Amino acid sequence: MRAAWNGGLWRAGAVALVAALGVVGSGTSPQEKLAAAEALYNRWDGAFEFTAYEARLRGAISLWEEVLAATDLTVDEREAVLVRLSRAYFELAEAYLPDGERRAAYATGEAAGLAALRLDPEFARVEGIHGFRAALGAAAEVGAIFWYGNNLGRSLNYDYGRALFGGTRDVLAAFTRAVELDEAYWGGGPHRALANFLAQTPGFLGGDQAQAGLHFARAVELDPAFVQNYVDWAEFYAKPRREWDTFCRLLHVALAVGDDPAQRERWPLYNHLALTRATALRAEPPERCP
Repeated sequence: MRAAWNGGLWRAGAVALVAALGVVGSGTSPQEKLAAAEALYNRWDGAFEFTAYEARLRGAISLWEEVLAATDLTVDEREAVLVRLSRAYFELAEAYLPDGERRAAYATGEAAGLAALRLDPEFARVEGIHGFRAALGAAAEVGAIFWYGNNLGRSLNYDYGRALFGGTRDVLAAFTRAVELDEAYWGGGPHRALANFLAQTPGFLGGDQAQAGLHFARAVELDPAFVQNYVDWAEFYAKPRREWDTFCRLLHVALAVGDDPAQRERWPLYNHLALTRATALRAEPPERCP
């Protein structure tokens, strides 16, 4: 059974963080809460500090959940908040949570993305007639389908039975549709996500190594400042194929992008995580890169 929407994860702690940051009070309107959540989430204005940003991300999640639970919203407003929550839970898990807490965050992010998708009447119509996977191919909101696919993909790592019985095909359908809707979204994200799926998934579950490299290359072409595009290509495509010249070249370019503040700060959180991984990959024994 697919996860139902399950808001409120870590809410008590996050509310305390929001209060400490002074962005919400008892008389705060929904519009003010939404504006405060966006301000907390914003990682592009001013210097980005990775450790300190966790409190801001948790605070934004708390405010979005408050607005979602306590107010009457238009369909478009509800969809936008759900997409933000799906993205934020994925990022919280990727960047800050220990292994034991990630599964719940991915599941909550997946449920938020699915709730956003089902607000689309066409998605609901196609699902009712042709089934869920067909509806994924009819999704209209790239953010909803992209973050749903990312959270689902991570959730399947904890549920191999679900992966075997259709889960991976749903991930493939989600990323394929995201490419169709907006291939440049989130730093070439649809191509990057599809490439990672194709490179890391066995062929009988939908993987295709031969196609993965094409999508990694397209992600880099679309956004050369998104360092993860290079690092994922190196780790999940070049390294398993023992293409060491390509592996080293990609890591070299990734680290060079990181040395340019203007490029690095275009995607502060993601580039921080990718550069940390690039440094570790380059130092792995035996050291293959000069």
